[in-house]
Amino acid sequence: MNIELSGHYTYRRIVKSVLPSIAMVLITSVYSIVDGFFIANFAGKSGFAAINLMWPALMIMGSLGLMVGSGGGALVAKVKGEGYTEKANRIFTMLVRFTGQLGLVLAVLFALFTPAIARWLGADEGMMHECVVYSRICMIGLPGFVLQMAFQSFYMAAERPQLGTVMSVVSGVVNIVLDALLVWLLGWGVAGAAIATAVAQLVGGLFPVVYFSTRRLNRGSLKMLRHTRVIWPYIGKACSNGLSEYVGNIAMNIVSICYNLQLMRHLGEDGVAAYGVVMYIAFVYAAVFIGYNIAITPVIGFHYGARNLGEQRSLFRKSLAVIGLTGVAMTILSELFSSGLAQLFVGYDASLTALTTKAIRIYMLCFLICGWSMFVSALFTAMQNGVVSAVAAFARSLVFELAAVWVLPALFGIDGIWWSVNVAEALTLILCAFLVWRYAPQLLDRRRA
Repeated sequence: MNIELSGHYTYRRIVKSVLPSIAMVLITSVYSIVDGFFIANFAGKSGFAAINLMWPALMIMGSLGLMVGSGGGALVAKVKGEGYTEKANRIFTMLVRFTGQLGLVLAVLFALFTPAIARWLGADEGMMHECVVYSRICMIGLPGFVLQMAFQSFYMAAERPQLGTVMSVVSGVVNIVLDALLVWLLGWGVAGAAIATAVAQLVGGLFPVVYFSTRRLNRGSLKMLRHTRVIWPYIGKACSNGLSEYVGNIAMNIVSICYNLQLMRHLGEDGVAAYGVVMYIAFVYAAVFIGYNIAITPVIGFHYGARNLGEQRSLFRKSLAVIGLTGVAMTILSELFSSGLAQLFVGYDASLTALTTKAIRIYMLCFLICGWSMFVSALFTAMQNGVVSAVAAFARSLVFELAAVWVLPALFGIDGIWWSVNVAEALTLILCAFLVWRYAPQLLDRRRA
């Protein structure tokens, strides 16, 4: 069943439209979580720390696909809203091919420099071998991962978000089954986890290429053309427009690297392991907001292209309400089940479980407000204002949180590390409110439309 971008969006229609994308991103986030679960329980704390140390660097590269997809999806939706379907197909085809080629180049470069990267991330000699093995095997699947991240936005622009959900389920199941087989039954450790992840990423990234290229299969409103020339201004527009999503994601992973460096300094492997569990929960929670934004950005972009200001204003206000209620619900859940979640991953070590439980309870308070800031960044992407969108994303993660994670521990010790994200999100929310007031006043006041 297709979901159309046009028409009025009630609360019910918004929820119905965003659920497939949310499910898609949630399942995609399973990769590192499933790997972490099997490694933590069947390969030991050292391997668990190793994959948590390397995963942010892998996500920084994979997020380039999110950048192209988010900016490109909004651009394609805008062009469709203007009535140029064939032009939208040409842009779509060009962006998919560019993304796949980018993934190949990144995979080769990362594989060559993996030991140096692992050392820079803080790996000691005891972790180095497992860091290198995990990362180099994952590089086999990186082109598929980059494409998979890009298609998360293109599915909605094609009005086929359910297909994205189905593919995420399939690739997620592949990952889980292979992890159970290779890590648990065969005892291949981090190598087995990496193979499972790489295969799942290739499945999730290559199938949509086949689907959108095959007219007998494709029932969506976007199609990959056999022949289209490269028009670099469109690629530049897509990348600049989606820069905020990349900046937000890369900043989050840079911050994760800094958290790991701080925790290795203060707590060693225990600190990195505890933070790994916190990040797994944060990945799931953030996936809800990311999935919402992936789905709603093309919708807002379509109505922006159609110059339907009334619907843009309606989507803005309803999104604030939906995101706010979701944030409250997620925070309550994390506070209630923090101990059980810690037990699931590190229950074999009582002191590590206590440390992880405390970290979860402090860190997860940020989800009361962070969803609004993430939405504001996506809002400006949809409105083709990549600069303001990037400012919101850049300030949120890279400026405020990076500063907090280095300053607060000096003042408050280990607890300062866990509180850093909350301070950063409060400052970001103030900035985002100003950005909307300054650059999108028509969404706030009917008289200024």
